[in-house]
Amino acid sequence: MAKDFLLEIGTEEIPAKFSPGAMAQLEEQAGKRFAELRLTYQEIKAFATPRRLTLMVMGLAERQEDLSMEVKGPAVKAAYDAKGEPTKAAQGFARGQGVPVESLFTQEINGIPYVFARKSEVGLDTAALLPQVAVEIIGALHFPKPMRWGELDFRFARPIRWIVALYGSEVIPFEFVGLKSGRVSRGHRTLSVNEVIIEKPSDYPEALRKAFVIIDPEERKASILAQIKTLADQVGGQVPSDEELLGEVIHLVEYPTALLGEVAPQYMHLPEAVITTPMREHQRYFPLRAENGKLLPYFITVRNGNEFALDKVRVGNEKVLKARLEDAAFYYREDQKVSLADLVPKLGKIVYHEKLGTVEQRVERLRGLSKYLAEQQEFAGPKKDDIDRTAYLAKADLVTLMVGDFPELQGIMGADYAKASGEKPEVCQGILEHYQPRFAGDETPASDPGRVVSIADKMDAIVGAFSIGIQPTGSQDPYALRRQAQGIVGILLESGWNLSLTELFRKSYSLFEKQGTALLPIEDILPSLQDFFQQRVRFVLQEQGLRYDTVDAVLAFGCDDINRVVKKARVLSEKRVEEAFVLYAQSYTRCFNLTKKEVLVELDASRLVDQTELALAQSLSSRRERFEHLMEVGNYEEAYDLAWELVPQIEALFQAVMIMVEDKDLKNMRLALLGQCVVMLGCLGELSLLA
Repeated sequence: MAKDFLLEIGTEEIPAKFSPGAMAQLEEQAGKRFAELRLTYQEIKAFATPRRLTLMVMGLAERQEDLSMEVKGPAVKAAYDAKGEPTKAAQGFARGQGVPVESLFTQEINGIPYVFARKSEVGLDTAALLPQVAVEIIGALHFPKPMRWGELDFRFARPIRWIVALYGSEVIPFEFVGLKSGRVSRGHRTLSVNEVIIEKPSDYPEALRKAFVIIDPEERKASILAQIKTLADQVGGQVPSDEELLGEVIHLVEYPTALLGEVAPQYMHLPEAVITTPMREHQRYFPLRAENGKLLPYFITVRNGNEFALDKVRVGNEKVLKARLEDAAFYYREDQKVSLADLVPKLGKIVYHEKLGTVEQRVERLRGLSKYLAEQQEFAGPKKDDIDRTAYLAKADLVTLMVGDFPELQGIMGADYAKASGEKPEVCQGILEHYQPRFAGDETPASDPGRVVSIADKMDAIVGAFSIGIQPTGSQDPYALRRQAQGIVGILLESGWNLSLTELFRKSYSLFEKQGTALLPIEDILPSLQDFFQQRVRFVLQEQGLRYDTVDAVLAFGCDDINRVVKKARVLSEKRVEEAFVLYAQSYTRCFNLTKKEVLVELDASRLVDQTELALAQSLSSRRERFEHLMEVGNYEEAYDLAWELVPQIEALFQAVMIMVEDKDLKNMRLALLGQCVVMLGCLGELSLLA
């Protein structure tokens, strides 16, 4: 009869951001181990609170399934000698499978006889297997920043203080980090003083609920949302959806009770971001807004406890927020005593990176790179001036008191202070936008100054890092270079700008050189930079639903101009489903295969002899100018249609002549002819890579 299995790992308070990943790992590790052990079950669920990680397995079979299988060994000719005696290969195979060599039997596969071993194994009791399973599951969990405690070498999110392990009503006995498993859990740290005895797994949720612990994060989420709505309705407000903050709060509490607090009215004149940042980022409060979006002088916070002395808790939270806003109000007054432009020279005292100079030097590079980008997009006059001014002022708020205490406000305060200093609206918007996109899913800049300076800012960071030997690895990206590269790709796609990445890399590198920075040689890092951005474009194309081989074909010719690459990929994706594309791809592949290993010479059509090849050469010549124009302007669909007109003539050529003839001169001319066909037919990518 199947029983439920419960494993609870009781700990000191686990950081909220660790919990979702730990729950996923628990489910994954349990499913993997039970599959390996041939243990069937109905359902696996993982739960987490700040003080525990829990695995619940419903309907876990009492015994392993019996094993019966046939294992293929070496070929008969290798398993037995001329006298029919088993060789070392047969003996070793039998020994490895745990069966007598005499029990091996033969069976043919594709006409070749092999030896086989028939293995059978009686399933063991689940209760006997679970101690080791539990130890392995706990030991396999990993966290972003694990810690050791006491004299232990073992690392975990936080110190483990108790372990519950039950299979049905029986304790699964084992020892881990000096703790013995049992049936004794603990409730809420302050609301429950007694031990919580768990008789069987099905009792677990209700037993903890009585001890003021709601074990299921989804239940806590529903409770928090309902309480928030009730409180917001009391003041005619609403809480905008904020899944990131909500997700964190869910894992900060075991027994949530929401409360409504007020913002002191003397601080409501501050910029909204100045009010909401300490609320959200520092105190984990939910700001309230009116239906029209206006910020209201209220907040909602979630207490880890019940309603006891809730008014005192509310007053305490209001005092904490008031102190933070009083600091912010002081910073806001003091910062505005100096214009934003006057702060730029102070950036020379801030080190951006010990190998890459100060922030003031970085501003010089941003201006140089922004000027280059503006020229590439043919921006001139006032717009070019706005871009330069945006680049000059973009980092000035880093030396303000406000950003010094609230670094999350960089860019936001720069825009506000720029407006107070009398800067143009376009410049203020550019300063605000140049950090965008700040995270996955964030909006890209809407203004040209914001787009230009954002690209310059991110490219400077990426090229600078690569130039001093800092590149992201599989698990490490401390400077968020992937996110910044993805931001550049997003901005370019949103704006539709055509831009050579390679030339942009070189320009950015040259600006470091002018400042005398010691760098790796540009030719050494260019391939890495190109591949780095190519991987970001690959991700974008796959997210758009394009087939992997379509992406491979287009990226085979590089990724220097992102918008051109994406256009090609979309056209190729549309064309390849057409019936006529099969013949087109076949023609390309035949031409490509014949020429790919050859050193092609320049085509001289007068040295061709057959009418089919002369006609093809004439067709290529008459279409070349229009084809090159279409490729230049990025009209890849018409370029493909133009190339398609060559396909019947290419097929006729292969029917009429042999390419690899003994006459070397004629062979070279025919290969040169096919080489030109490859160029034209390959306008969308390396079609030989298509499956």
